[in-house]
Amino acid sequence: MSQDREALAALAFQVESGADEAMDKEPVNRYRAVKEPEAPALGAPPVVAEPARRTPAPAPPPDHRPALLATGQATDSAQSKAASCMNLAELRDLVTEFDGCALRQTATNTVFADGNPEARVMIVGEAPGREEDLRGLPFVGESGRLMDRMLAAIGLDRETVYISNILPWRPPGNRKPTTQEITICLPFIERHIELSKAEILVFAGGTAASALLRRSEGITRLRGRWYKYQAGARELAALPAFHPAYLLRQPGLKREAWADFLKLKERLISLG
Repeated sequence: MSQDREALAALAFQVESGADEAMDKEPVNRYRAVKEPEAPALGAPPVVAEPARRTPAPAPPPDHRPALLATGQATDSAQSKAASCMNLAELRDLVTEFDGCALRQTATNTVFADGNPEARVMIVGEAPGREEDLRGLPFVGESGRLMDRMLAAIGLDRETVYISNILPWRPPGNRKPTTQEITICLPFIERHIELSKAEILVFAGGTAASALLRRSEGITRLRGRWYKYQAGARELAALPAFHPAYLLRQPGLKREAWADFLKLKERLISLG
């Protein structure tokens, strides 16, 4: 009986120490003396254990992606190539094939534009979201549907406006674009505006407004006022406004957004 109590006490000690799993099928008496290995016979060569052979790790698959250029080189490349495009079709092909921005490698589609390229109003947003990336069109998600309703309220739709973004590729996870990404892609949207027929620009959100107007203020300070935007030889009127995605998060600002769209309507009427 004393041996049983000792065994139970030893088991309880092991459980309290955190041992809650048996490692072998048969119990092992750890207190039994360990048999020493027999010494080799006198004069016999020592037994050397053969080292375990390791299976070499498989080589990583070759990376067929093109090496990215430095930011300055990528920007210069985008600038010179965009300037060579004489129409929107050429620009679309260029942007689709451009490999100087890492976002292209993670995006599903290049999101170039939607709407009517002959329209007098061009709306420029920030970057594609998840639905835009999947469908290859700008402003087709929840924020795009809100924008459609806002346009309809002043008598516009996708047949009477032209829509794009400063970035043609979705940042992973819908994160905010980096300064580097904006710098590289800016020549594309600037040339895009030049080649369009737009007379009025609407910059949806602070990222688009600050990048294209070269201003440091936030959208709450920039919105609701008209600015001059130089598109090549043409001077266009530009109106910063809240991005629809921001309005979905801050619905209390829809009153200010409505006032901005009324200004857009008034400017269109004044142009005849």
